[in-house]
Amino acid sequence: MPIEDRDDAYLITHALAKDTLSRLRDVNTEQVAFRKGLVKLGRICGYEVIDGVMDTEYVSIRTPLAETTGERVKGLDDVVIINVLRAATPFVEGLLKAFPRAKQGVISAGRDEEAGMDEEGEFPITIDYVKLPEIRERDTVIVADPMLATGSTMCTVLDHVLAEAPDFENLFVLSAVSAPEGLLRVGEAYPQADLLTVAIDDRLDDDGFIVPGLGDAGDRAFRTT
Repeated sequence: MPIEDRDDAYLITHALAKDTLSRLRDVNTEQVAFRKGLVKLGRICGYEVIDGVMDTEYVSIRTPLAETTGERVKGLDDVVIINVLRAATPFVEGLLKAFPRAKQGVISAGRDEEAGMDEEGEFPITIDYVKLPEIRERDTVIVADPMLATGSTMCTVLDHVLAEAPDFENLFVLSAVSAPEGLLRVGEAYPQADLLTVAIDDRLDDDGFIVPGLGDAGDRAFRTT
């Protein structure tokens, strides 16, 4: 199955998703290829979300030759994608290829690296900018961030999203690479969210980075290292 239930999260197992992630992990993948890889992975994940969780309906259509019955995906106009700046920008670019009519929200969030992790394994999070569209009860909301490490950033982002719109159809947290600690923290804090990821890695290091991970996705995508 392209999406597998792994208790703490749903794992996207599509062969192209795993292939693309392996290329992103490679330290020799340079900036342009890395950014394009995140776009590609976002597109693949978007298609897997459509195939795995969205319903279809039968419709009557007419071809140039005859009347027939076709099948269409329901709810494609009722999707909201939240971009967690900045690392998620190319990831979301790919998602929009699967959901071209999605409404978009932006939350600029970052952890205080100088403060470091506290005893609970959390970072202080700074929110610099929030711009969300109207979120309706029938909407499916996808919050995208390629790295789910401690879960501190994602929990803060979800606080803002749910404060704006506490009741809607579906909530998905989508990442490329996740740490077990982050999945546990977000899952316990937001049981209404379905956590989707391409990989569940081994652990966090003492600085809160995912191991083996893929490095800092934002720095590698935007060449700021």
